[in-house]
Amino acid sequence: MKETIMIIDDEKDIRLTLQGILEDEGYECLTFETGEEGLEFVKNGEEPDAIFLDIWLTGMDGVETLKDFKRNIPHVPVIMISGHGNIETAVQTIKLGAFDFIEKPLSLEKVVVAAKKALEFKRLTLENQSLRYRAKKDIVDELSGSSEEILRVKEQIEKVAPTDAWVLITGANGTGKEIVARAIHKKSKRANRPLVAINCAAIPEELIESELFGHEKGSFTGAHKIHIGKFEKAHMGTLFLDEIGDMSLKTQAKILRILQEQRFERVGGNKTIEVDVRVIVATNKDLKKEIKEGRFREDLYYRLNVFPIHVPNLNQRKQDIPALIEEFISSFCKENGYRPIRFSKQALVKLINYPWPGNVRELKNFTERMLILYAGKTVDVGDLPPEYRKFDLKKRENQKIFDMDFKSARAEFERIYLMEKLKEVNGNISKLSEVIGLERSYLHKKLKVLGLAGTNS
Repeated sequence: MKETIMIIDDEKDIRLTLQGILEDEGYECLTFETGEEGLEFVKNGEEPDAIFLDIWLTGMDGVETLKDFKRNIPHVPVIMISGHGNIETAVQTIKLGAFDFIEKPLSLEKVVVAAKKALEFKRLTLENQSLRYRAKKDIVDELSGSSEEILRVKEQIEKVAPTDAWVLITGANGTGKEIVARAIHKKSKRANRPLVAINCAAIPEELIESELFGHEKGSFTGAHKIHIGKFEKAHMGTLFLDEIGDMSLKTQAKILRILQEQRFERVGGNKTIEVDVRVIVATNKDLKKEIKEGRFREDLYYRLNVFPIHVPNLNQRKQDIPALIEEFISSFCKENGYRPIRFSKQALVKLINYPWPGNVRELKNFTERMLILYAGKTVDVGDLPPEYRKFDLKKRENQKIFDMDFKSARAEFERIYLMEKLKEVNGNISKLSEVIGLERSYLHKKLKVLGLAGTNS
């Protein structure tokens, strides 16, 4: 999809000259004779990537048109042009928000340089806005931890990021799937282009196509202006489809076609729009199970699953918990001016053994809660919220037994019992045999069956 430049000048020859220069550089041009026409185009929902605007126009002059553009599309750079320019006029338009000012007669070199600088400025502006938004949304913007599980994920990110391969990220809610997607984009060749994210589970079924592909004015009730979809906004960048498993089969079919062809029409439109988009998707569902149950298309799964990355649950990488807590404390204190806290050794043991069903997101929320309550203090076991303080890992493990049939429960009890007793005798089977009153050879067979063999004799 080409970048679009709007040209507004009441001289036809100037419009044609500018159009010829810019189209030769690979840009798409929209030409208007008056400021009113250009503003009407924008107010209908369309948006150029840059604007060349003459100061002396019939009707609304360029200065007033500039003011209106800055109110409606402030992030779009406007280059002022004039055959009667002077320093005072140039300064006035720059103060009003113009990006640049060039005089007639227009030279090819000045026009091309001004266009390239303006378009680069717009890209950087949008990227900075995205970075500021992400900083507010997620205090920690990198995948943290040094456990074997998380190091494996980091290694996969390093390998796949420089390519254009599509990535399927799986993992439970709160594990950091979006952070993985951002890390891939950040390290990719498209890093200076937009990363556009959409949560497929959060958009109503009747609006998902409009969000993804955009819609034309009047295409349905409430479509009062043109809407640019996520695919179009992600052109030359990365599109992140979060919770892809919640998308309907109907939308999945359309997505599959568009992913294969990289072209689509807006809802209610007939103009084909071509894009160059890298796709990263994420889900907390087992897509193979969803396929078996008829809720997810098998062909779409294999199209998306070029490079799979699984993000482990927090309770699968418990050794990262202390470091994550420290990182959250540092980030929250920097962001909000909290006085730092520390956790006692006993409190940390409780937190490490807690299952964290909400994963890293729960840990982050918990850390902020503790900072608000105990800023500048040491948090001991007694200061922890009841659900963390009273959690008993051994009790939780034993509770599983009551969900099993008798034979499985008996085997599980024997496993837990022998594991604890082995710890008491430091893995010495001969000693264990004496303590629990079982013959040594029988005990050795029992340990082997239960997967506890390999201990000291």
